Amino acid sequence: MHSNSQVHDDPLWVYPKIDDPLKESIIKEFKLHPIMAQILVSRNFTSFEQIHDYLYATLPDLHDPFLLAEMPTAVERVCRAIKDQENILIYGDNDVDGMTGTTLLTEFLQDLGANVFFYVSNRGTLRQSLIVEALEYALMNECKLLITVDCGITAAAEIAKVEAQNVDVIITDHHEPTDKIPHCIATLNPKLVNNIYPNRDLTGVGVAFKLAHGVTNQLTAEGKIPPDKIDLKRYLDLVALGTISDMGSLIDTENRVLVKYGLRQLRKGKRMGLSKLFSLCDVDINDLTTFTIASKIAPRLNSLGRIDDPRKGVQMLLVKDAELAEKMALELDLNNIERQKIERTMSVDVDATIVENPVILDHRAVVMMSEKWHPGVIAIISTRISKQYNRPTVMIAIDKGIGKGSVRSIREFPLLSTLKECSDILLNFGGHDFAAGLTIREENIDEFKKRFIASADRQLKELDVMSKLNLDSEIAFKDLTFDFMESAKLLEPFGNENPQPILYCDAYQTWPPKIVGKTHLKLYLEQGDRALEGVALGKAAYSSILRRKHLKLRIAFTPQINKSSIQLLIRDFKIIEDLSDHPQEVHEIEKKHD
Repeated sequence: MHSNSQVHDDPLWVYPKIDDPLKESIIKEFKLHPIMAQILVSRNFTSFEQIHDYLYATLPDLHDPFLLAEMPTAVERVCRAIKDQENILIYGDNDVDGMTGTTLLTEFLQDLGANVFFYVSNRGTLRQSLIVEALEYALMNECKLLITVDCGITAAAEIAKVEAQNVDVIITDHHEPTDKIPHCIATLNPKLVNNIYPNRDLTGVGVAFKLAHGVTNQLTAEGKIPPDKIDLKRYLDLVALGTISDMGSLIDTENRVLVKYGLRQLRKGKRMGLSKLFSLCDVDINDLTTFTIASKIAPRLNSLGRIDDPRKGVQMLLVKDAELAEKMALELDLNNIERQKIERTMSVDVDATIVENPVILDHRAVVMMSEKWHPGVIAIISTRISKQYNRPTVMIAIDKGIGKGSVRSIREFPLLSTLKECSDILLNFGGHDFAAGLTIREENIDEFKKRFIASADRQLKELDVMSKLNLDSEIAFKDLTFDFMESAKLLEPFGNENPQPILYCDAYQTWPPKIVGKTHLKLYLEQGDRALEGVALGKAAYSSILRRKHLKLRIAFTPQINKSSIQLLIRDFKIIEDLSDHPQEVHEIEKKHD
C-alpha cells in the first residue's frame, strides 16, 4: 500500500474537529455556507449566542463602561478636574498601545475643554523610575491629576510617591496585576481579581476608551454636555490601531467591534498624520486591513519607542497641520529604516549563535543575552525566535550591569507564574502570559536562565514545541467562489486568536512550479474541471522535488482575491504518491481526526 510522505520539515498538520450535528445546526440556524459552519466548529464555537455575537455584533453591543470596577470613582474625579479647570497629565507607555491611548484621552479631554498635558515614557529608562519621571513632569506643569495609560498596575511603590505629592492618580492598564495593587484614586483594569467586566482582553487603548465612554455618559446624563457634543466613534481609529498593534484578541466580541468600526474610521482619513504615513507606506486607505496595520504602520510607530522619542508618535497622531504631518511621517519612516538596520544586525548575531550552539534547541525554552544588542529591538527578535522555534523565548540586552529582557511564549506555556517564581532575582517584570518584559542585574542572569529553562523543560512536552498548522476545513475547488469569499468576510477582522482560515484539499499539478521573486513558488493546480494558481511564499527551495507534471499534492492554503481571480496562498504542502490506480487508497490516506 502506498503512503503519504511529507516533503519537508515544516509544521505538524492539525486536522479539523468534526462534529456533523453541530455543523448542520449552524447551517440551518444562520443559513451559512457549509465550509463557514465547519470553520466555526473547528474554532470551538458551541452556542448560537456565541456565534451570533462573533459574526454580527455592532456598536450597541459594547459593554457598559461602568462594569469596570472603580469606574464611577474615576469618572467623578475626571469630571471634577474638568469642572475646576485642574491641569491633567496623561502618562502613557511607549508602544503603539500606549501612544494611541494617550492620544485618545488627550484629544477627548481637550474636546471637553480640559487643561491637558501628555507624557510618554522613554524605553531607555528603568521601570522603577518611570512613574517618578511622570511625577516630575506633573509637578513642573502643576497637574493635580495623573492618568496612566497602558502602565502603572505594577508600580505600587512609585505611585505612592506620586500620591504623597498631592497628585491624584487614576490607573488605566490591562497588564496582569501583581499581588500588590497600587493605592490611588481608582484603578481601571479588566484583569483585576473579582472584576466582573466581561472582556478580560481589552488593550490599554481599549481601557482608555472605556474611561472616555464613562465620562461622556456621565456628563450627558447630568446635562453638562449635549448628547451630540462628543462623538465617541471618531476615536475608534485610535482604538483599532492600538488593539491591532498590541495583538489584542480578535476572537472577543467587544474587541472585534472596536476594531471593525475603528477600521471604518481609519478609512475616512480624518487623522492627518496617519493619512501622510499611509501614503508614505503605499497603503491604500480604501483597502486597509489588520494585516497592513500590523505589518506596515505599527512597526513604524513602534520604532519611536524603540530608538527615538515616543512622544513624537502622539504628536503625529494629534497633528492637524498637513505640512507638519508630512514632515513627521517622513521622520518616522527614517526612524524605521534605522530600526530595521539595527534589527538585521541583531538577527544575524542571534541566528549565528544558534547555528554555532545547536544545544540551545535541546531545551524547550530559549534564553539568550548580549551586551551588543539594542534594548529597543529585543522584543522584535524574541517574537521572531519564539515563532520560528515554537518555544518560550527570552532575549536580554545588557547595559552597564543591568539586563532588559523581552519574553514571548507559546499557548502551552503561560509566562507569569514562572516569572513570579523568579521574582527574587528580578528587579521588575510585567506584562501578559504570552508577552512580558523584565529587568535583571547582570550577575543574576545565569540563575534566571537556569530556572526559566528548567520550568519550560518540566512543563512542556515534545509535541508542545513542534510547530503546528491548524486546519479549519477541507474544501473542494468548486466551492471556492466569489460568493464564498464574500461570506468569509463575516469572519473579519482577522488577527490574534482569529487568524485567516486555513483550508486544505488534494489537487494535481497541471505544470511544474515556477520560481517567482527568487524565493517564492507559483503552483499550477487542478481539481476536477477547475484550475487555480497558488503561491507558496518562501518555498522556492522545494522547486526541485516538484518538477513533475500531474504530481498529486495535499495543499493547505488561504484563498485570496487577486484582481479578478481567486488565488491560493499556500501555507504548506505534502506530496501524495500517484495512487490513480487505487482510488480507495487515496481516500484512506491521513483520515481526519479530532
